[in-house]
Amino acid sequence: MADAQLPPGWTLQQIADVSGDQEAVVLDPNRAVKWVAFDGADEVLQPEIVLGFRSLCLVKPVHDDGWYMGSLYEDGSIDCWTAYGDLYEALRGL
Repeated sequence: MADAQLPPGWTLQQIADVSGDQEAVVLDPNRAVKWVAFDGADEVLQPEIVLGFRSLCLVKPVHDDGWYMGSLYEDGSIDCWTAYGDLYEALRGL
């Protein structure tokens, strides 16, 4: 978990408060993540930050200011299916 990090300017308590999930955690970004496209090929995302919320998670990819919501699977992989412009909006969308 040495690579796990919080978004700049955010604490874990702020993330929990905005999301409403007091069990929110920061996850190691070293995992398989893909954007599951409904109208085309899936796209592999390189995660910079991963936040876990039970079976859901939010992913901020490297070189992308957007946040992607997805399902967190038992093997640690993530399939993202919704995108948000900023973290606050994504947290409220959980």
